[in-house]
Amino acid sequence: MNLASVLHMNGGIGEASYANNSLLQQKVMSITKPIRDEAIRSIYNGKLPENLAIADLGCSSGPNALFMTCEFIEIVEMICRELNHKSPEYIIFLNDLPGNDFNNIFKSLECFKQNLSTRVVGGIGKCYITGLPTSFYERILPTSSLHFVHSSYSLHWMSQVPKGIEKNKGNICMSSTSPLDVHNSYYHQFQRDFSLFLKCRAGELVEGGRMVLTLVGRSTSGPSSNESYYVWELLGEALNDMVLEGIIKEDKIDSFNIPLYYPSSSELQLEIEKEGSFTLNRLEVFEVSWKAACGEEHNDNSDGFKVAQLIRAVVEPLLVSHFGEAIIDDVFHRYQHILADRMCKEKTVFLNLAVSLTKTT
Repeated sequence: MNLASVLHMNGGIGEASYANNSLLQQKVMSITKPIRDEAIRSIYNGKLPENLAIADLGCSSGPNALFMTCEFIEIVEMICRELNHKSPEYIIFLNDLPGNDFNNIFKSLECFKQNLSTRVVGGIGKCYITGLPTSFYERILPTSSLHFVHSSYSLHWMSQVPKGIEKNKGNICMSSTSPLDVHNSYYHQFQRDFSLFLKCRAGELVEGGRMVLTLVGRSTSGPSSNESYYVWELLGEALNDMVLEGIIKEDKIDSFNIPLYYPSSSELQLEIEKEGSFTLNRLEVFEVSWKAACGEEHNDNSDGFKVAQLIRAVVEPLLVSHFGEAIIDDVFHRYQHILADRMCKEKTVFLNLAVSLTKTT
């Protein structure tokens, strides 16, 4: 499997698109706004640059793709008014893997700029926006070219499926039933990836540059079935039901693993300290209910469907590349009923980790 070509959210604006199924991710970005506000104020007040360069890594598509950009510019323009300072020119880099629906973003740019100009009294500085279709587990910009880096709900995705996980039979990711050596393989791949990510961003940020990262995590040292992996275990349950009915071959399940790792806060902090380029300013841990995917039109009868659509928007390209397109509607029909049953009976949440960092070396 060429992971870079299939690891992306569903594009377009259809029923199963990420654009129409990303309310939970938007909720997470709203919760972490105070952390970004503090970081943005710190970097701008400390440098007052004429050109301000920021990167949103793992931006995806749909309304969330420009959410942080809009927020960032509004905050900086507010500071400029407070200081009676001329607006900077903005250089915005939107990054994701090549399979991301960048066209969806580009089509919305003109409307985005017009709306932002009307929302900010006195207008804004010139804004240049470009897409960077590549992996953020490598250098993607010149040395000392960025002031601020943001990434939300992307860094729990790894650069590759870990090696040495052949014993993870019946599971589609690290889970409560995975053997210890499978857990270790996932953890070591996360260590390599996250350390490399930090090293790359340290090269691209100016001294004193800021970075705010949010990802799904877990509270325990080992995987727990009642935490963030649970939503994937239930998808695995739907797939295994289809194996029992002869719809999917057992070896197809056994050879499918999602490149996903949810670190604990201590694991995240350890890698930051080991890499050594950043000072950890804040580390916040918070829960978000799966029902955040349902938005304001919350209805117990449709909760399972809406959460299934959220996961489908995220993982459908991976499933299609491995199992084929013919099973997709069936597996998510089964999945929504499993989700609805568990959501009525149990506490179902994602545990989230948000960190604010300053480049020091």
